[in-house]
Formats: sequence, C-alpha cells, structure tokens
Amino acid sequence: MDKINARLLIVDDDTDILLAAKMFLRQHISIVHIEKNPQNIPDIINNENYDVILLDMNFSRDATSGQEGFHWLNVILEYDPAATVIFITGYGDIELAVQGIKEGATNFVLKPWDNKKLLATIHASLRIRESKVELENLKSTQKILIADQNQNLPNLIGSSQSMQKVMKIAYKVAATDANVLILGENGTGKEVVARAIHRASKRHNKVFISVDLGAITESLFESELFGYKKGAFTDAKEDRGGRFEAANGGTIFLDEIGNLSHGLQSKLLSVLQSRKVIRLGSNKEIPIDIRLICATNMPLYQMVTENKFRQDLLYRINTVEIRLPLLKERLEDFEPLIENFIETYCNKYKVSKKRISAGTLKRLQKHDWPGNIRELQHAVERAVILSESNILEPHDFFITDLEEKNIDDFSPDNLNLEEVEKVLVRKVIDKHGGNISRAAKELGLTRASLYRRIEKYGL
Repeated sequence: MDKINARLLIVDDDTDILLAAKMFLRQHISIVHIEKNPQNIPDIINNENYDVILLDMNFSRDATSGQEGFHWLNVILEYDPAATVIFITGYGDIELAVQGIKEGATNFVLKPWDNKKLLATIHASLRIRESKVELENLKSTQKILIADQNQNLPNLIGSSQSMQKVMKIAYKVAATDANVLILGENGTGKEVVARAIHRASKRHNKVFISVDLGAITESLFESELFGYKKGAFTDAKEDRGGRFEAANGGTIFLDEIGNLSHGLQSKLLSVLQSRKVIRLGSNKEIPIDIRLICATNMPLYQMVTENKFRQDLLYRINTVEIRLPLLKERLEDFEPLIENFIETYCNKYKVSKKRISAGTLKRLQKHDWPGNIRELQHAVERAVILSESNILEPHDFFITDLEEKNIDDFSPDNLNLEEVEKVLVRKVIDKHGGNISRAAKELGLTRASLYRRIEKYGL
C-alpha cells in the first residue's frame, strides 16, 4: 500500500506513545514528526506546514482537565487557522471531547487507540484539511478578483501583418507553460495579449491575476505579492494570501516589471526560481504553480547594460518575447478596432447601435495616437456617450491633429484652394469645439454644405 503524501505532527509528553505512534504511522504517512515539549509548538508551527496534528489534551502540569490541550489548540490555530488538530485523550470524557471540537479541534482519539480507527480518523481529517485550505485560497482569490472584475478589455483584434505575427507567436506559446515577456509602448494592448495567451492555454479554466507593479509601493510589494500572517504589521488583522497564491494553478501577469527596484527584483527572482512564497511574518514556504507573463514599456536590455535591471531576472522572464506595434503602424486594424469598441460601448451604455462615417474614419487614421489603442478606446467611448446621432462624425471625437498644416503655413507660392478650404474648415470646427451649427454659421455655409465638406476632406 502506497504511503499518503502528507505531513503529520504528534505532540505528547509520553515518550512511549510518541515512539509507538511514529512507528505505526510512518508505514502509512510520508512524513511523521514527534514533539514531547508543547512549549516548542509555536516555533514548529511557524516554520513547518503540517496537514494533521495529533495533540495530547493533558500534559504534566494539568493531568485531567484538558485545559492545557485547549491552550495549545488555540496557539496552533492562531498560527495556522487552517490547521487540522486531533486531540489525544486517555480518559474517554465525551463532554471534554465535544468541548474540544467546539474550540476548533477536528476530532479526537482515545488512549490506547485502535490502529485502524486511528488511521481512519487521520484519513478523514486530511480530507477536512484539504477543504479548509481550498476555502482559504478561494477567499484570498475572491478578494483580489473583485478588484479586477469590472475591467472592460477589448479582444485581440488585427489583420495587419505586424499583428498577425504577434497572434501567431501568442497562440503558439499559449500551448506551453513558458514564461512570456511582452514589450510595447503604453496603450498598445500588452494586457490584452496576456489575457489572450491565458484564454488559449491549458490553464484557461483557472484564474488570471493582473498586477500593476508600477502602482505598488516598495513597502507594500511583499505583502501584496507574497501575502502576510496576522500581526505581521499594524493593519494585518487576519492571514491573507498574496497575488502569487491567488494565481496558483492559473496565470499571473506582472505589468510594468521594468519599474522594480534592484532589491525587489532580487525578491521576485527568488520566488520565480524556487516557485515558493513566504508570507510576511512567517518562515513557511508555500509552493506555487503559476504561468508567468510579464510586460513593460521600458528598454530592459539597455537597463541591463546600465545595471538598472538584473540580467538573470531578464533571462528568467523572457523565455518567449513578444513585441507589440504602435497603433499608427497597423492602420489596417483601425476599422475593426473601432467597430469593436463601438459595439462594446453601445451595449455597455444601452444606446442604439452607432456606426462611423468613412470621412470620420479617414480623419481618425491621420491622428498620431500617442496613447495607441487605449487612447482610441477612450475616444470611441466618449463619442458613443456624447454623440446625438447614430453616425459618429469627427466633431464627436474632439481630436485636434497637430500634424496638419495651419492656415499660416500657406504662402502665395503654394496656395491651393482645396487645401486652404480644408484647413479653414477644420480650424473653425475646432474653434467651436465640434459644434457644427456655429461653425457653419461662421463659414457662411448651411449645415448640409459643411457636412459635405467634412466628408470630402475626411475631417
């Protein structure tokens, strides 16, 4: 019969009982530790994880009341709320046993015990332990997911050659557990790509935990990522798992990794190498099983040469590297991106379906979009909210293209009537904040005539 993969601790002041229990249980349990002195319990529990603890109810100071057992039970639960404790008592006092279970014990065994019954009790307690750990992890995960649940991120969209290359790499690496580093300017969709990799991976039914390292202060880094024990600092009123524990079994996305200081880089590297975390205020190592995806807009390779980023950390996170293009480098994707955003925000704000005119699309394509897809997304959202028509026009976006020519740029040598009219119409529309009626009045045109010019010049 195979041994159960579990860690067991037996605490009793009777050496004969300790040795007898250890000799029998080590045949069935992979790790069995014994301890005679209950005063050592805090150090043991703080440094080791045990699936089940067998605890004597009565030590030499107080032979019959069981109060010592209750005291040490509370100490154990203080250090590990998910601990599974089986009381050992030699007196068969049912009332005492019931009180012990009310205090937090899982079960009890009587001295002398029947080996089969003892093993069955441990089996049942192990199942309870698994349920406790799962519940604790679910609670920690839920707290983190609540903060992320309202995000409205776009899908991975793109028919341009540059995006086709990105998607090919992303879906290929998704089938593996390889670490991925996504490089790109702000707003290019790094998290969107990370989520697409997660959705296409074997971990798609598990959680995706996103962490903005640029938004976490150095003092909160360890507590946020690695978790903490109750009492580890002033506001630590309960045990809490960190982001790595919450992502266990799933994917963790570390955005803005280039912002980490050297000291924090070392701590992160240690966790990534060992795949174990230690909560603040504890010495226990907690194994983690995560898929790692990182992202940054910073020049990591240059930072390595300048000793601002650890080379060994860079090698750890970039098994596969994906570089995202700027929005202005993928103009073929403009229309499908805008159509997707329009549909998303029409549904979100429960407004009638809107579409974008061809002239407006041309005008938007001429804008530089320094904020990339994120800027486009916000512009479309604003247009959907503020537009009074089902057709989105340039004035709905309030975009001033600074790269277009100004009226003062024209000289008698380069005068062109259409270009002058185009710049003049654009300046007057901008002057009136997109109000077509006021712009038409100043230009001496009807609204219909002005709309025709807007369509003609792609404004």
